[in-house]
Amino acid sequence: MLTKELLKQVKQIEIRTRGIVNDVFSGEYHSVFKGRGMEFSEVREYYFGDDIRNIDWNVTARFGHPYIKIFEEERELTVMLLVDMSGSLVFGSVEKTKQQIAAELSAILAFSALKNNDKVGLILFTDRIEKFVPPRKGKSHSLRIIREVLSFEPQGKATSIRQALEYFNHTIKKKAIVFLISDYIDSGYEKILRIVGKKHDLIGIVLRDVREKSLIDAGLIKFRDAETGEIRFLDTSDKSVRKSITDEHKRWMEYRRQLFLSGRLDSIDIETSGSYIKPLVDFFKLREKRW
Repeated sequence: MLTKELLKQVKQIEIRTRGIVNDVFSGEYHSVFKGRGMEFSEVREYYFGDDIRNIDWNVTARFGHPYIKIFEEERELTVMLLVDMSGSLVFGSVEKTKQQIAAELSAILAFSALKNNDKVGLILFTDRIEKFVPPRKGKSHSLRIIREVLSFEPQGKATSIRQALEYFNHTIKKKAIVFLISDYIDSGYEKILRIVGKKHDLIGIVLRDVREKSLIDAGLIKFRDAETGEIRFLDTSDKSVRKSITDEHKRWMEYRRQLFLSGRLDSIDIETSGSYIKPLVDFFKLREKRW
């Protein structure tokens, strides 16, 4: 049963993100993610300036004056959202958790697909496949995707990006646009990432929190790993401890960055403490330049 609070959250996200889509992203989405090609639409009489390569000679011969073929973009695409639901996604040190940001990003992408008459599907994963929503069209379907990301209670706590990508690769045969939304606190997915990236248009959305890359001096703090349940004590007043956390985060970020670069894959870094609009806009502009 949907609670009133959940319905309220879904409505708020719908209002906020649909406005962003209408004002910012719908045109960029259409420009960046092309259809599969051009398909024949109709013939019409030739006008001065038309491309003579499109003349339909059979129709021209039949009517005694030139006609040309009109083509339209074969637009329909399939967009798949692979969303990490592991324990680390419930973390957020500022206003929103990574899971809440993931829900809003999913909404933007789902409504962008809806506005362009594309199908959108969803895979929720932890260290297992938690839920699969087949790609479909329609507003009610897009709202369902937001509800699932916001409210789904996973069985697993750990992360397996490898399993998510393998499941997707076996389930979706037709070429798709794939947004992999995760904090990427995982390993062992390098090979399947490249395999999926060669077959599909794979974009990684990397969710980060400011406290994962730097700790403030708050004395002795007890931490519990959200995925393993392990409890650790850290003396954050020790500069060397804070530096080791920062250095480890930098190594992880650089490894992930190089992994995507080597596979010629796009990625977008999103921080929970900032706006996700600018990173998305920058991504669309970069993609447009490459077309």
